[in-house]
Amino acid sequence: MAIESIITEMAKAARAASVEMARCSSHKKNEVLLKIAEKIEADAERIQAENRKDLVRAEEMGLSAAMIDRLTVKDATIQSMARGLREVAQQEDPVGAMTETRTRPNGLQVSKMRIPLGVIGIIYESRPNVTIDAAGLCFKAGNAVILRGGSEALHSNQALASVIADALRETGMPEKAVQVVPMRDREAVTHLLAQEESIDLIIPRGGEGLIRFVVEHSKIPVLKHYKGVCHVYVDEGADPDMAEAISFNSKVQRPGVCNAMETLLVHRAVANRFLPAMAKKFAEAGVELRGCPETCAILPDIKAATEGDWYEEYVDLILSVKVVPDMDAAIAHMTQYGSAHTEAVVTQDYARARRFVRETDSSVVLVNASTRFNDGGELGLGAEIGISTSKLHAFGPMGVEDLTTTKFVVLGDGQIRQ
Repeated sequence: MAIESIITEMAKAARAASVEMARCSSHKKNEVLLKIAEKIEADAERIQAENRKDLVRAEEMGLSAAMIDRLTVKDATIQSMARGLREVAQQEDPVGAMTETRTRPNGLQVSKMRIPLGVIGIIYESRPNVTIDAAGLCFKAGNAVILRGGSEALHSNQALASVIADALRETGMPEKAVQVVPMRDREAVTHLLAQEESIDLIIPRGGEGLIRFVVEHSKIPVLKHYKGVCHVYVDEGADPDMAEAISFNSKVQRPGVCNAMETLLVHRAVANRFLPAMAKKFAEAGVELRGCPETCAILPDIKAATEGDWYEEYVDLILSVKVVPDMDAAIAHMTQYGSAHTEAVVTQDYARARRFVRETDSSVVLVNASTRFNDGGELGLGAEIGISTSKLHAFGPMGVEDLTTTKFVVLGDGQIRQ
């Protein structure tokens, strides 16, 4: 069968399954999630054997060590996937939740009810664990989902798909509620993005190139973030030990993730005291610094930053540093060069902290804390489907509730409009 026909049939089957998913009880959804977790653990050896096929191909393709690391399904990966599903099963089911009711002058009672989005398509790269995380979250929110993982993870994702299908079948749920695209061809993505009659939302997860391709070709609404150009601003009077710890953690703990700091902004009043010690600590961790002229005057051994550096998401141990005269300049820099992802301020001044929170337009704004906390688990959402820097329909880390929408429910006792 042609790829277009396969994808079209998958989308139609998902739409049919979504009808049953919408009326699925919380108890049944949790039963399925726990069954998948159980089967992942029981079938770990086969899943890892399939994963090894992907790793062999990845080596032959010359993928980077970081990419191969993300692709590898270790024992800890199996445990993490199963644990994540059990955590999602324990979360409150958002479907059916009602907002506070308002009574209109004519006696109508107006509320909103949370309902599933319907069918979600998720397009992502490398990490096979995303297959399980995304399936679990979408399922908990009452949605059907079509998953298209990276071509480099095809064997791993197909093994996980078979585990999910077995669990759905054994619990009496429609197997087409969770489907994994079974081919590597990029043509499959193009056809998936054209299924606007069957799919309600597309969520891409991966590099900027993938996300821009999806946005440019999709006929379906897309929730996205292109990149994470995250900033830490060290304010005048900031506690130097706190500023050092937050800046170091934001950059060094995991430099290859989207919530890692890419630019450090430092108030001119503290730059001469703060930057030399901070630069020494960064150098010991292997961080390459690129600075503005004022930074380079303080740290003459570092590279000069170019205009392009301020826009750059390095996902590496490279950091841009800029000295700014005040908070106005720091916020202006973030507004011009940032990606609406994550911004942090280190300050002891309550009024300036409030102002930073109010005027900084990013999905997560932190006061005296590392940018690394922009994560669904760290913010109490449990697992997350991704981080959205779009403001429609969600902004920031997306948990189960963000995979639902609302409809109005109006209760009357015979009212007619005059």
